[in-house]
Amino acid sequence: MYLQPQENLLPDFHEQIKAVILGTGTPRAFYGRAKAGVAILAGDKTFLFDCGGATVDQLIKAGIMPQRISDVFFTHHHSDHNSGFFDVFITSWRTHVIADRVFEGRKGPMNVYGPQTTEAIIGKMRDSFDFDVNLRVNYNFSAEDGQDIVYHESNEGIVYERDGVKITAFEVDHRPVYPAIAYKIEYNGKSVVISGDTIPVENMVTHSRGIDLLIHESYNKSWLDTLIAKFPEQKVGLSNPAKYHSTTLEVAEIARKAGVAHLVLTHHIPAPAANEEAEGAYIEGMSDIYKGPITMARDLMAFDL
Repeated sequence: MYLQPQENLLPDFHEQIKAVILGTGTPRAFYGRAKAGVAILAGDKTFLFDCGGATVDQLIKAGIMPQRISDVFFTHHHSDHNSGFFDVFITSWRTHVIADRVFEGRKGPMNVYGPQTTEAIIGKMRDSFDFDVNLRVNYNFSAEDGQDIVYHESNEGIVYERDGVKITAFEVDHRPVYPAIAYKIEYNGKSVVISGDTIPVENMVTHSRGIDLLIHESYNKSWLDTLIAKFPEQKVGLSNPAKYHSTTLEVAEIARKAGVAHLVLTHHIPAPAANEEAEGAYIEGMSDIYKGPITMARDLMAFDL
């Protein structure tokens, strides 16, 4: 018979913020580590921050039907942060019928937010799937306005403020990728910052002061140094993360300075096994700097603020 919708679908309304880590991986593929993505649920809205490969699958596993997504926020345009956009765009637009339930697709445009390169890059993606979109409109009769994208480009400042939800963008440093931004989300007295990819910057401390949750990328320097020593012919590729990412100890210092309530690490480099021993080794030394709770994110972890 028909497949049934998940029994654990998340509710349509959240009085406070719920953060769901969709992917904790990097451009390199690891089992159990999907590419970057965070879903933020606040009020009756679901916001998607970055959408690497497998984002739609991860949303469904998390109990979030893709049809709830009409707002996508990009931190920057590395492929592990945007390669799932085509699937998110089409799937969120298509009405989904499973057994006795109907999940209505988007009736209006997808709102896409990001740094000032966003329309040029995502616009080319959108052009590349015109063939598919035309079929959806003319053959499947999907809502015509759903084929469009409304772009909101900004490197700094409030990019969304509606129904009590405020989302602020601020610049970080992920050069040679420029511009790159992070986001602060505030709702009903709670706040979370999503770092995107960056070296340590004072902007992160400034915007993270006193927040409830900091979701920050990191790499373990000693692990990378060990790999470089073991595989010297791979030195360039293995050492590159040090040029535009933050070490675990640097992230701990950011959390300490900002006085965040809870630190969550993601975008793990190298990816540890999903067990306490490996994750404990990855964050070694961080608790000497930052005294609050530190969580090594695993795919589909959720945090209620």
